[in-house]
Amino acid sequence: MEKRFNLRVYGLWIDDDKILINEEIIRGKPYIKFPGGGLDYGEGIIDGLKREFIEELNIPVEILSHYYTTDFFQLSAYDNSQVISIYYRVSATVPDVFVNHVPNERTFWFPIAAITPDTFTLPIDKKVGIMLKEQFG
Repeated sequence: MEKRFNLRVYGLWIDDDKILINEEIIRGKPYIKFPGGGLDYGEGIIDGLKREFIEELNIPVEILSHYYTTDFFQLSAYDNSQVISIYYRVSATVPDVFVNHVPNERTFWFPIAAITPDTFTLPIDKKVGIMLKEQFG
């Protein structure tokens, strides 16, 4: 069996004690996750994160700081790859309304204090959500 890595990058945008999150339909199932996604081959991590925000929301973001990189084994739910997710704190000008450029996707602010282990769908996002609540909630 071929062993591969699946590199993903996500932006943590905090504003007024709330964090920006996405609700997406992936393969017919709803997912609550942070904005971001997979790196394209040949792309740097920062460029990939900026591209994801432009693709998903048409919002240019400023990268503030690294927040977390996966430090445990996580098998992908879709193939036999090992998922490594990298999270950065980001900032941008808050738009009046979020306009999603991806079908079946909704973006909204969620109170950090209301985060529970069940807020997010994906295991790595769950860990990061709890970390955020402990630090900012």
